[in-house]
Amino acid sequence: MTDENTYDVVVLGAGPVGENVADRARAAGLSTAVVESELVGGECSYWACMPSKALLRPVIARADARRVPGLRQSVQGPLDAPAVLAHRDEYTSHWKDDGQVGWLESIGVDLYRGKGRLAGTRRVTVTGADGTEQVLTARHAVAVCTGSRAALPDLPGLADVGPWTSREATSAQKVPGRLVVVGGGVVAAEMATAWQALGSQVTMLVRGKGLLPRMEPFAGELVTDALTEAGADVRTGVSVKGVTRDGAGTVVTTLDDGSTLESDEILFATGRAPRTDDIGLETVGLEPGSWLPVDDSLRVQGSTWLYAVGDANHRALLTHQGKYQARIAGAAIAARAKGVPLLETDRWGAHAATADHSAVPQVVFTDPEAASAGLTLAEAEAAGHRVRAVDKNIESAAGAGLYADGYRGRARMIVDLDREILLGVTFVGPGVGELIHSATVAVAGEVPIDRLWHAVPAYPTVSEVWLRLLEAYRG
Repeated sequence: MTDENTYDVVVLGAGPVGENVADRARAAGLSTAVVESELVGGECSYWACMPSKALLRPVIARADARRVPGLRQSVQGPLDAPAVLAHRDEYTSHWKDDGQVGWLESIGVDLYRGKGRLAGTRRVTVTGADGTEQVLTARHAVAVCTGSRAALPDLPGLADVGPWTSREATSAQKVPGRLVVVGGGVVAAEMATAWQALGSQVTMLVRGKGLLPRMEPFAGELVTDALTEAGADVRTGVSVKGVTRDGAGTVVTTLDDGSTLESDEILFATGRAPRTDDIGLETVGLEPGSWLPVDDSLRVQGSTWLYAVGDANHRALLTHQGKYQARIAGAAIAARAKGVPLLETDRWGAHAATADHSAVPQVVFTDPEAASAGLTLAEAEAAGHRVRAVDKNIESAAGAGLYADGYRGRARMIVDLDREILLGVTFVGPGVGELIHSATVAVAGEVPIDRLWHAVPAYPTVSEVWLRLLEAYRG
């Protein structure tokens, strides 16, 4: 082993989470290496956040324009699908990572391309595409930032069908004539919205009662209504029992009632699994393929040197939460490396990912958008809080009618009656993704209701719905 193979910090995975851990470690003066087996930039840059939102932005912009008098007649035609796909390709840098590699070089992080595996305490082996192997040693920390992958169900015939997962759904180069979407969560709802608007005939198969089950029930209801109005067929309470692809390339899906569906492609958006099955966890006493439980500094429970940041720890499978965790983990690693007791420097939570517990924001980029921060009513009640849900139609805000003719949306805030603070907020309606940070600040900051009265919403904006919610609470 040479000195070149020894670093203060070794990061497994160069997605946005791994990049941010490396950035914070380098900014603190720690030597850092990153190991990546695919593209630097990870899932978010090439197969998730960026390509999916590039596909959805024209869909939402057209829908908004169709609600504006004087403009709607100009946008009645179909989307230019090739132009949308080309724009998506630009946002993925055509699946090349030169720019992100250059950024790592600019901050002084060494990149090792290849398969990274733990090889005991603070040791990582990297196997390159040509089979050569290098060994890296970390003086202080190894951070597992390997993310998650689509989880496919165990169905007869599925392996031979070549189904879409989120990766194929965001990177496809042509619009399928007929698309079956299995699932009712965020990926399913967003991709159904995108491909229906791009020209597919979409059929959604949802095992549960409705879409977006982890949000307030009205969120899934409003999104379902919009998808149905757009021409999609949304079926709830159904299960897939088998899938085949015939000689002509048609996918035949068998449902639990014995009926069948034919489509050109089928997308399974049925959950995520950790990408920890082949990273050497067994060499440090952990179970391969498992989610890695961590404390609030993102250090794996029972370890003094191993960290799991982002999806791998299963706390909040969202890019922005993973990046937030990365900032916390980088600061905690640096403090410990320098012998600084965390409790003495943690007055403002610089080393504790507390937002993962109570103030996680999320936006679903459907039409209408659904956005939430904090707890739902069901979650708050299950946690034992004494709460009240306050509901208002967003069209009660003066700015809503100006934003869109016939604006339809709903807002809910969950009030902790004992402390008179907000535990959660949900908005559903056109453009509400840009409202959610105000809710996140209110929830994360535990802003008292009495103080929120003095946060005056600008007139006439959709944010005036805050005033309507507070008025409804006070009666």
